[in-house]
Amino acid sequence: MDRVRRISTVLLSKYPDKFYLDFERNKKAVNELAKIRSKVLRNAIAGYLTSYIRKNSSQQKVQDDSSESEGVEPSKTVRDGNRKE
Repeated sequence: MDRVRRISTVLLSKYPDKFYLDFERNKKAVNELAKIRSKVLRNAIAGYLTSYIRKNSSQQKVQDDSSESEGVEPSKTVRDGNRKE
């Protein structure tokens, strides 16, 4: 697994715009960008890249959603002791 991570990291650093959320597209990209003779290794690298990109995109979406909600002021609640009757 260390070899898969190492090769994936190198490919992502050199070609960050060549990989997507789709395994099939990543498999083709790995085949074009690297000389990997083993089909099993190629698929492992493409699978790792796909899961890595999906995880990062979902984390970034959560961060974007939380940054948008920080701009909204929370509603103030009225406590019973502070109300005038």
